[in-house]
Amino acid sequence: MNLFLDYLTVTALFALVAFPSAVGFVHEHRIDRQLRAAERGEVPPGGAGSAALSARATGRLDAGSWAKV
Repeated sequence: MNLFLDYLTVTALFALVAFPSAVGFVHEHRIDRQLRAAERGEVPPGGAGSAALSARATGRLDAGSWAKV
């Protein structure tokens, strides 16, 4: 039982240390994709303009939207 708890403790500590790094990697990857799309002149689906456009079109703000009507 002690061996299992030791493995569980090591795994939990590793996850606690690795999680912020994984989140940062995903964030950087998303930004890189957006920059490459901007260089090509494409607007990625769900880009920055879509929330403002939908809020103006519907006259109401969606949950989590920062768009001003």
